[in-house]
Parts: sequence; structure tokens; C-alpha cells
Amino acid sequence: MYTKPELKELIEKALVNLSIDDEAERLTAPIRYFLSIGGKRLRPVITLLSCNIFSDKVDGAILPALGVEVFHNFTLVHDDIMDNASLRRNLPTVHTKWGNNQAILSGDVMAFIANDCFLQTPSNVLSKVFTTFNRAAVQVCIGQQLDMDFEKSQVISHEEYLRMIELKTAVLLAASAKIGGIIGGAGEKDCDHLYEFGRNLGLAFQIQDDLLDVYGDVNVFGKISGGDIVTNKKTFLLVKALETAGGSTLKKLQETIALKEFEPAEKIKAVVEIYNELKIKSHTEILAEDYISSAIENLEKVSAEKERKKELLQVATSLSGRRK
Repeated sequence: MYTKPELKELIEKALVNLSIDDEAERLTAPIRYFLSIGGKRLRPVITLLSCNIFSDKVDGAILPALGVEVFHNFTLVHDDIMDNASLRRNLPTVHTKWGNNQAILSGDVMAFIANDCFLQTPSNVLSKVFTTFNRAAVQVCIGQQLDMDFEKSQVISHEEYLRMIELKTAVLLAASAKIGGIIGGAGEKDCDHLYEFGRNLGLAFQIQDDLLDVYGDVNVFGKISGGDIVTNKKTFLLVKALETAGGSTLKKLQETIALKEFEPAEKIKAVVEIYNELKIKSHTEILAEDYISSAIENLEKVSAEKERKKELLQVATSLSGRRK
């Protein structure tokens, strides 16, 4: 059995050795740069951990796991363009360093590199694995479209928001877990349980990210708190507050987010005061914990010895009370 750190190291080494056609260096330099600036590698690690539940050998899952990670990073390159973000992991984004056109083209190539990785899947499960990935990839794009649509909507329900983050964030984690199970030799029911494990984990993770932007320790989380408030980003906290508030509180919240000119610190303070009044932090924490509990329940249903599931269980439990 492998540990999570051991599998992360396997992924990092495989990424360094990933075969990329360097005929046009300007095309591939942004790819190598972006893949080298780190990240949690949560998705490929979950793929390998899920495989390892059913098989002592994870070699056949390494390249498909890389495919998931490269695809995820491709979406980040394009998301940064759409969000006009200047930093990613505290380093310049690709479009900031090379321009929008280069970032779009290099991002496109990353999508095809991901496909190449998936084509190295063991032949007996290639079709099932690639179908699972491709479905998730389309859903991620749908989620991104909904996210952009919501930017123009004054009111969305928390159910609509949860569906958006399920598609944009959670389904790729879900697919990662299922793909690992398929390659490891899991049966259909166990693969479905792994999918639900990843989906619930992804929902909890994104909800916690929303929470940490407002209430996270800056020294631990590594970003200035309240950035989402400044940009009026639709997060679970804002959506829930708009649903919950009434009377003068709702009016104050609407007026605050409608401001065109403001001091960021004052706007953050005003919105956080409303969140505190409405107990939004508590609502959000409870929802995230509910999703973590659901993920653990899904994992418990997987028909394998508890010992073989302990690393995936640790991934889920580490999110409980997460501070970074």
C-alpha cells in the first residue's frame, strides 16, 4: 500500500518526465512553467489511491492520473484569462507572462496532452476510463459557463450555486476517484461509490475555499481575506446571505455590493458584519461538514478492507476543520 506523500512524489516525477513536443518552444514553455509551479495534486493522488484500494500495482494508473492533472491545469490557464487574474499560486499567470493569445494556444495543447495521457490507459479499461474523463471534462466546461452566467445575475439560489460548483469543481474529483477504481479492477458499484466520494469531497472543498476567502488566516491561507467580497464573486456565503437577509439588512447588503467606488477594506468590513449577523459562517461550516460526512459514508460502502481505504479516508478527514 502506498501513502499519499509517496503517490504525490510519483506524480511530481512523472510530470517532470512528461513527454512534450518541444519543436515550438514558445508554445511549450508556458506549459512546463505552469505544471512546475506546484499545486496540491489532489486529483491525480486520489486516482492512484483509488486504484491502490483494489490493486497493489498503480503503474497503469499513473499516466491517466497525469491526464487528469494536466486537464485540470489547462482549465486553470483558461480560467485565469477569463477572470483576468494576475497571480496563480503566488506566481504570475500564463497570460500575464506571455499574453492572452499564447495562453489560449498553450492551454489548448494541454488539453490534447491530457488526451495522450489517457490513451496510455490499459487497453481492457481504456474505453470506460476515457468515457468517464470525457463526460467530466464537458461538465467542467458547463460549470464554468454557469459561473460566468451567474456573474451577470443579481439573484441565484443556493441550489443553483451548488449545482454550478458540482460541475465546475466536484465532478473532476469524482471522475478521478472512479477512474482509479476502474483501473484497479473495482466493480461497477464500487466505482459508483468512489465517484460519489469524490463528488462530495469536491463540494466540501469548494465551499471551504469560499469560507476561507473571508475567514481564513492570511498567514496560513496565503491570500488576502475578502478578495471575493471586493469583486462581488458569487460564493456560497454571498448567495446564502442574499437568500437569508431581509428588510434593512438585505437593503444594506444590496447597496454595498452595488457600489462602484469604495475602499476595499471598508466594503469587506461591511459585508462581513452582515455575514456575522446572519450567522453565514456557521451555515457554511455545517454544509461543508455534511458533505465531508457524506464522502466518508460513500467510502465506507466500498467493498474493500478498511486498511486499504485508510489513505483516502485521511484525505476526507483532513478537510474537516481545514484552515488552509
